[in-house]
Amino acid sequence: MNSFGFWILGLCLIYTLVIIVISRYARKKAEGGDGYWVGGRSFKPWMVFVCITGLFSGSSFISILELSYKVGISAGWYGVAEMLHVLIIALLLIAYLRKLKMVTVSGLIGDRFGRAALGVSGMITAFTFPMWSVATALAFASALHVFTNLSLPFSIAITGILLLIFLQAGGMWSVVVTQTANSIAFAAMFIVGSIALFINPGISGLAQLAATKPEMFSLTNAGLQTIIAWFATFLINVVVAQAAFQMALSCRTPEEGRKGLLMAFGANIFFVVFGVLFGLAAAAVAPGGARGMIAVPLYLAQVLPAPLVGVFFLGIWAAALGWGAPCQFSGSTSLGRDVMGAIDPTLSDERKVTYTKYALVILTIVMILLGLMRSSMAAWWNVLAWTLRNGATFAPVVAALAWPLATRRAAVAALVGGFASGLTWYALGGWDPVKFFYNIHPVFIGMTFNILLMVFVTLVGKYGQWKVSFNQTSGRKTLGMVGLTVIVLLSVLVATQFNWLFTKGLIGLTLFLVVVSFFVNVLVFTEPIGAKTEIPEKAYAK
Repeated sequence: MNSFGFWILGLCLIYTLVIIVISRYARKKAEGGDGYWVGGRSFKPWMVFVCITGLFSGSSFISILELSYKVGISAGWYGVAEMLHVLIIALLLIAYLRKLKMVTVSGLIGDRFGRAALGVSGMITAFTFPMWSVATALAFASALHVFTNLSLPFSIAITGILLLIFLQAGGMWSVVVTQTANSIAFAAMFIVGSIALFINPGISGLAQLAATKPEMFSLTNAGLQTIIAWFATFLINVVVAQAAFQMALSCRTPEEGRKGLLMAFGANIFFVVFGVLFGLAAAAVAPGGARGMIAVPLYLAQVLPAPLVGVFFLGIWAAALGWGAPCQFSGSTSLGRDVMGAIDPTLSDERKVTYTKYALVILTIVMILLGLMRSSMAAWWNVLAWTLRNGATFAPVVAALAWPLATRRAAVAALVGGFASGLTWYALGGWDPVKFFYNIHPVFIGMTFNILLMVFVTLVGKYGQWKVSFNQTSGRKTLGMVGLTVIVLLSVLVATQFNWLFTKGLIGLTLFLVVVSFFVNVLVFTEPIGAKTEIPEKAYAK
């Protein structure tokens, strides 16, 4: 181990030990189910701010840093998509979800569609969250791998075990304590990275990079389909962003939760800008590398002394913790609270908290195993997880909130079909991160099947019990007409420009938008005949 490895590993170990010690304080506050899962609904706006910043901004920074080394400034669209996602949650959803006292997305699905849907959605949600955790763990593990003799899988194992230790103490309170410390580490990382940037390559070096590699300064160099997939994924994630909901809904009031989200939205600008700049700097000074997260530490080692490199990668470690901790905790909540609640509806909150702690151990093992499977691409794990989780839960969540006709059988079919179709499409494409089967991104396949199964299983299963009604409010009619217009225009576009759409990788998105517009019209214009549509009892009832 050289001096760089000594400083990186030493600072991160000290930092983590401090967090573990501080997290013992959180144990006193994490009493009862609500205290453990949603902080007793007592967070202040700044707590939501540090939680959301650590969750989304930290992970965006790592993905942008990794991608910008290879594709340049177009990597910033990943962060812009994430910012838009946070803004929509803040402005449109937080108040309504707080009124529902929601804890998890899988719990919301279970409340509406019963125990089977609760168990299936909880299982899918639980086992996709470690994919997000391992994505950021890989970034820090790459630095350790460069400067020490530690392997990537072993570094990931260290990350998972440390997450397990401090999350066991206080649940959501441990998360907020950790994210507060992480925010300080982020600031230090930006300062150190800026120093390196101005030393070498400086503004002149970036200008030279622009002259020799102008594609690095193209807004679409990452690939149009990839950029569109980022935006589509984050926009769809608006209604299924379980970890974000769990943190924002821990606030005392919806207004305070919204304020914290908006603060996080503003802070993310720094993560996008610095992520792009540091990636470009590494591309200018240490070109030719296969991975950004390998090239960045090599670049910094050429410019800065070992202690400052250690401080920079303390920020990367904080990003790994900031994303990994909420993901592991939220996934464990779905597994311990929702899946076990589906198996045994008589469980007390205390028993569910115990099972959530057991689930943390299980998902730590899953996270380590995923790191053994594919350790070369951090961003790929993020997109795979969104494909599988969002492809399963999107339509059931929307139906639970806005479609009384929806049935239990349809919800389970949509969960299983959406998950399986997205996974299958990835497999048919050889699990490639950018080259997809028939040039269609798997996220569009999964979510298309998810919506269609939700609609058709419901309508066929309730044949004769529903009707099409245009007797709607003006707002609903307008929404329906917009949906019909989109269907017509996009259908004409597909019929006349199919080859162009296919070549550009846009056919999947276009067909998905047609299906979404169809779903909107079903929600607006279908209603039960006669008696009020039966709403299934809550999943936790006998």
